[in-house]
Amino acid sequence: MELDLSLDSASLTASLVDIPSVSGEEKTLADLIEAALARLPHLSLHRDGDTVIARTMLGRPQRVIVAGHIDTVPVAGNLPSRREANLLYGCGSCDMKGGVAIALCLAARLTQPAQDVTWVFYDCEEVEAEHNGLLRLSRNSPALLAGDLAVLMEPTDGVIEGGCQGTLRAEVVTHGRRAHSARAWMGHNAIHAAAGILGLLRHYEPRRPAVDGLSYREGLNAVGISGGVAGNVVPDECVVTVNYRFAPDRSVEQAVAHVREVFADYDVAITDSAQGARPGLDHPAAATLLAAVGGTPRAKLGWTDVARFAALGMPAVNYGPGDPELAHAPDERVDVAQIADCEAKMAAWLST
Repeated sequence: MELDLSLDSASLTASLVDIPSVSGEEKTLADLIEAALARLPHLSLHRDGDTVIARTMLGRPQRVIVAGHIDTVPVAGNLPSRREANLLYGCGSCDMKGGVAIALCLAARLTQPAQDVTWVFYDCEEVEAEHNGLLRLSRNSPALLAGDLAVLMEPTDGVIEGGCQGTLRAEVVTHGRRAHSARAWMGHNAIHAAAGILGLLRHYEPRRPAVDGLSYREGLNAVGISGGVAGNVVPDECVVTVNYRFAPDRSVEQAVAHVREVFADYDVAITDSAQGARPGLDHPAAATLLAAVGGTPRAKLGWTDVARFAALGMPAVNYGPGDPELAHAPDERVDVAQIADCEAKMAAWLST
């Protein structure tokens, strides 16, 4: 089997969807991508695990990174792909094989782009960060990710989304005293005490700050609760897991301080955190992309790998076909007209 990069981007999307590539099982697709790009003499090819990197080496004064992950969530009875009018259905069609198809088509077609381009097709985005191919590449070969601007072709419904929110998870703990449930007055029920935590969350007013002209909306929510010893024991501990999504004007340290302040009367343990990324739309390269795409940019209300580029000191934006609300759904789909539109706008930008 071979990937035909001369296909239109919608047809190539269908071909990619029909190649299963659940996280950790991307080798077949990575091999096909590598083989297809190896036939293009204008590209310098590199591989790190199941991440494939292709670069133009034209000596342009500016280099941009165009990146997309090739893995998907587990298949939900939604393969092979199917086409209904202008909609292409299938696992990964929206998130994000439509964006990957655009990048592959443009990598083949644009032999003399106006700026040097590094095309990155990486593995394991949909699972724990420790497995992420982009993170691995940034550690193994950071020079391959050097550039002036990165475009992550995540589904954004064809609108530029700037930056991303940071995320933090914490365990907020209540303590009690065990007792037999028949003599509950001799103990103190830690699960009942968790009502105070839930009350704080119920009445919490999230910030809605503007960062570099884009409006972000924060959130602090309970995402899990655990407690209990046995069916006849008053529990002495209850743990409420909370997730704080914070705007990129706050550092992880500031986010931690805020969560500890909200739950000042409780024990708090931070279990996971990731820094957000500012929009970066004031960079000259981003300005030309905005001009090519048009429309009104908006904030990315979630965490994406643009934060990894921000950690490397590079501004990055999200832009690609597909409604992000359809990602991971059994009826995941993408509008093929939107794929063509995004491809045309990316081609115009890279050729200017």
